[in-house]
Amino acid sequence: MELTRHFTATLYLVSDGATALHDHKRLDMWLPPGGHVDRDELPHRTALRETREETGLDPELVADRESVTSATVESLPRPEHVQLADINRHDGAVGHQHVDLVYYGRTTSRAVDPADGEVPAEDWRWFTADELRDADFLEPDTVEIGLRAIETVDGRADG
Repeated sequence: MELTRHFTATLYLVSDGATALHDHKRLDMWLPPGGHVDRDELPHRTALRETREETGLDPELVADRESVTSATVESLPRPEHVQLADINRHDGAVGHQHVDLVYYGRTTSRAVDPADGEVPAEDWRWFTADELRDADFLEPDTVEIGLRAIETVDGRADG
C-alpha cells in the first residue's frame, strides 16, 4: 500500500474557558475545526478559514511570530503543535496521514452557525477544562491540547 500525506491545519477555538469540538461522524471522534491546506494557502490562514466555515465564528489567532524577516522572507505565525495523524489504516498498514499544524484561537461568541454543507450546529459542543478531563469518549491528545489551548488563551487551568 502506498502511503500518502497531506498538510492540514487545525484551530482549537477558545471562548470563556471552553473549547469547541464537533462530533466527526465519519471518523467517529470529536475534533476541533480544521482541514486541508489548499495549494495557494498558508497553514494559519487555513486554520482561520476552516474555523469560519465550520463554526461561522471569526476567530483571532493566538500565535507567536518570529521577527526574522528580509526582502524575501516573512515569518509566519507559529503553530502550537505539529502532529502526524494516521487517517486510514488497513490490515495494520497506514495508507494516509495528515501532517497537522495546530493553532489556538479566541472568540467572544459561542454561537455556532456553520456554512451550508458543514457539520450542523447541533454536532458542536463547548467543553470546559473539567468537561474535557471527564469526557472518556475524547482522544487523549484532543483533551491535552484542548486543556493547553484554554490555559494559553484564557489563562484558566480549572473548569
